[in-house]
Amino acid sequence: MAGEFGDEAWTSQVRTPLHYPAAVTLVSGADPAVLVARIDTTAPGASVKDSFADLELTEAGFQVLFEAQWIHRPAGAPATASGLAWDVADNPRTLRAWALAWAGRDGTAGLFRPELLDDPATFVLAGYSADGGVVAGAMATRSDQVVGISNVFSPDGGPDTAWPVVLGAVHWLFPTLPVVGYEHGEDLAVAVRHGFEPVGPLRIWLHG
Repeated sequence: MAGEFGDEAWTSQVRTPLHYPAAVTLVSGADPAVLVARIDTTAPGASVKDSFADLELTEAGFQVLFEAQWIHRPAGAPATASGLAWDVADNPRTLRAWALAWAGRDGTAGLFRPELLDDPATFVLAGYSADGGVVAGAMATRSDQVVGISNVFSPDGGPDTAWPVVLGAVHWLFPTLPVVGYEHGEDLAVAVRHGFEPVGPLRIWLHG
């Protein structure tokens, strides 16, 4: 599935998988009509990542799923020590264990396909308990300027358990890069406790 980069947004004319946006705005002030015309809204569930929280998509059949904040953490900022061991999941077996721990019982572990391991910019970070089970983790995506973090989880301890091991892994792997991402609600408050600063709003819209 190939998306298209335009001047104002990345879009996919083909319906994207669950949890993946059909469009992501790249600049503020994007034209809503042009953006909606470039995505498939014939089936319910299309979503738009409104990166600057400045679109109005209600008339196009969208509703706000949630409001969030982009977050930023400087490179090398001190992190709370974690008692968990960590590693990068780098084969289909460890990726599957990570995905099952992330998904729980909701049946979405299959979203993380083995082909993901071939992407040199993507790192699947797994925190392990003493018995070797995956108990925390996140997805890290590296660029030249930053490392983006998403899918932060710990089924038992929540983000307060996940962030220390994730940030420890990020500091080891990318010591010179700031860490970015987005969070909302209580997860945003937890991220702030672990050294992140909110730096701007975004909004997720859902169609149908």
